[in-house]
Amino acid sequence: MNTPEVIQRIHNLKPDIILVIAFGQKLGPELLTAQTAINLHASLLPRWRGAAPINRAMMAGDREAGVSIISLASRMDAGDVHALRSTPVHPEETAGELHDRLAEIGVEAVAEVIDACLVNPIIPSPQDESLVTAANKLSKKEATVAFDRSAHEVRSRIHGLIPWPGCDVTVSGMTLRLKRVRSEDLDSSESIVRGTMIDDGVIACSEGAVRLLEVQPPGKGAMTWDAFQRGRKLPIGAIFGPIADRES
Repeated sequence: MNTPEVIQRIHNLKPDIILVIAFGQKLGPELLTAQTAINLHASLLPRWRGAAPINRAMMAGDREAGVSIISLASRMDAGDVHALRSTPVHPEETAGELHDRLAEIGVEAVAEVIDACLVNPIIPSPQDESLVTAANKLSKKEATVAFDRSAHEVRSRIHGLIPWPGCDVTVSGMTLRLKRVRSEDLDSSESIVRGTMIDDGVIACSEGAVRLLEVQPPGKGAMTWDAFQRGRKLPIGAIFGPIADRES
């Protein structure tokens, strides 16, 4: 984008606005200073600046997500805010599904901001730097979960890792990918080892439990927990745990 040839082509077009969405390069000063340039970012800035805002919001257990329309700036995702649109995070949706919902919300927000900019430019608001959090790029080393935390935290991490890099656990000598779970407010005794299957498909956490709804065994496609159990039949008391060489 920042080669002289591309910059000249853009200048020749005389665009009213440059819109950037999920673009992997920074625009240089030649473009930022000469054009009205705005960016659609998939978080409620200044929370979750960076490469993986949707995943990080869900993994952190945020109950609200959204999109921001910002001016492009020299620092990543640090531009002034033209508009924010928020939406609740649904308990059973994954990061991939939230991404698709935010895409639709973002289209509407961008259209409104562009219309306003062309008629009567919006005066954007600066971000509060004291509230900045980092949405670091996801890694395959994160693709697991430990059950020594609350059911809400476990569910949030699993869903935040779907569809990539996924969330794998060990149970009965095999690796099992968890695809979708539901957190439940169940009584759990202090004597129960976290990660124990205390009922069919129900895994004890530090607070409450998660119920497995959809899983993916090795070499197979995703399936419901009931379908998986018809072929494997894991017993009550089976221990689910994180992959040892990954960050949980």
